Order: sequence, then structure tokens, then C-alpha cells
Amino acid sequence: MEKSCVGDARNRTAAPELTLEGFPAVQHLGKVLFPAHLLTYLASVTGNTLVITITWADHHLQTPMYFFLGSFSFLECCFTTTVIPKLLAIFLLGRQKISFAACITQAFVFLFLGAAVFFLMAVLSLDRYMAICKRLYYATIMNPRMCSLLATACLVLGFSLMVVPVTKLSQLSLCGSHVIPHFFCDLGPLINLPCSDIRSIEMLAFGLALFILSTPLIVTITAYNNMVATILRLPSAKERQKAFSTCSSHLSVLSLMYGSCVFIYLKPKQVSRLDSNKEAALVNAVVTPLLNPVTYTLRNKQVRQALRDTLSRVRLQK
Repeated sequence: MEKSCVGDARNRTAAPELTLEGFPAVQHLGKVLFPAHLLTYLASVTGNTLVITITWADHHLQTPMYFFLGSFSFLECCFTTTVIPKLLAIFLLGRQKISFAACITQAFVFLFLGAAVFFLMAVLSLDRYMAICKRLYYATIMNPRMCSLLATACLVLGFSLMVVPVTKLSQLSLCGSHVIPHFFCDLGPLINLPCSDIRSIEMLAFGLALFILSTPLIVTITAYNNMVATILRLPSAKERQKAFSTCSSHLSVLSLMYGSCVFIYLKPKQVSRLDSNKEAALVNAVVTPLLNPVTYTLRNKQVRQALRDTLSRVRLQK
């Protein structure tokens, strides 16, 4: 029997909607899972928005490190907003249908922002390297213009890398039941839908994932090797503790991000692990953006003091 396909320019607009499978084993608990995920999403957005606001409003935090942390929080807000609202609609209303155009758009934005986040983490590593190992040149090199250029480069690079695979995928004909065994449109599940040969796209997707994950990791490892050597030579124990505290926060965030993303993307064969991918993707899209403000910023004494000062000013204005 021939597979039913939708893909040519003539019938793409009339193509049936795709269906996001979500979490069928617990879909009957949707009304219970909805408030839990809604609160987690709101907490994540609120925490990251708070970081953005504080780093923008307090002149003590207008330094390269906090500029990149504010940019990181902004990307995390956009990243989780790309996925979670649709998951909430699935839990509460059972709305699992999504148009092909909306699905491709969601996949592109999710992957583009995810790639930009990883590149920005590498930039944060370089910033800490410059601050610790090149103190005399830090203020000169990491000036506002350079910081803006580095943040923009992360966005441009993430955007450029994702255009080709998502565009290629959008041009293929889709087959079968049009059911996506996931709770959002990620590249892995989408690759299994086309009728035509997908080996070239699989290889391209795997190569891009390897590049996006390994490049920031190599940069980070190299930077931290030099940082640790420099920190150990610091004369003051207090200075060493402060430097290691900043590094440990950065590394904890990286570990959580890499743990989920390596599991999801760095295996060529996608089909056998789609179910387990959902849980890892949920951690990546929900848990990581929630923990980042606490782990990497809000536990910082300088940020907490800036928050107290801001709240005090707001109360005085009232």
C-alpha cells in the first residue's frame, strides 16, 4: 500500500494538521499536571525577567558579566515560551493539533534559541577567563561595544546554523499518520515524518548538534583550565573562594544543559529513544530555565543587594 504524502507546493496548504502526542500515559491527569507546569513556567519567566530588570536598573551590575547574564535570561524566557504554552494547552484542553507551518516555526525558533544559548555560555566562559586571567586588559577588551557584538554573534550564528536543516525539512513530503511522538516540534521527531530519504538531513542534524554542543564545551574547558591555574595562584583565600564560587555556578548550569541535550541530540538513531527524549526535553525546556536564575544569579550577594536596593526605592516612591 502506498503511503499518503503531503508535500508539494500545490497541496501543502491543504495538508492535514499534525498531532502532538504529548504524554499519553498521563494525559488523563492533565488537569492536575496543568497547574504544576503553569506555576513552573511562571516561576521561570518571573525569575529570568527579574534578573533582566535588576541587571538593567542597577548601575553596579552594568558590567560585562551581568550584561551576558541578562542576555542569557532573556534567551531562556524566549526559549521556554516557545514550548511550554503549547504543552499547557495539551494538558488543559487536549489541543494536540498543530499546523505544519506552526510546527516548522516552533522547531526553528526552539533550535535557534537553544543554539544561541550554548554559544552565549561559551562567551560567558571567555568573559570569566578575561576577568580572572587578563585583569589588566579586561576593561579595555570587554567594552560595551564588544559585549554587544559577542551577544549579537551568538544570535546570528544560532540563526544561520538552523536555517538550512529546518528549511530542508519543510520542503519534504510528509507521510503516515502525521503524529509527532513528542510534546513539541523538535527536529528529531520531525525527521521521521517525511516520505523521502532523510539520511542527508539526519547526518546534517547530527553534525550541527555535535558542533553546537562541542564547540562551547571546548571553549569552556580551555578557559577553565587556565582559570583554575590562575585562581590557585591568588594570594588571598577570600579571592580564591569568590572566583571558585562564580565558576561553580557556571559549571552547574552547563552540566544540566549538556546532560539533557547530549542525551537528546547526539545519537544518530532517533526512533528507539523518542519516549525517553520527552523527559530529557522537559528538563531542558522547563527545569533548566527555572533553576538558572537561582543557581547562576539570584544567589549572588551583589545581585541580592541590588534587589534589596531596588525594592527599597520602589517602597520609598510609594
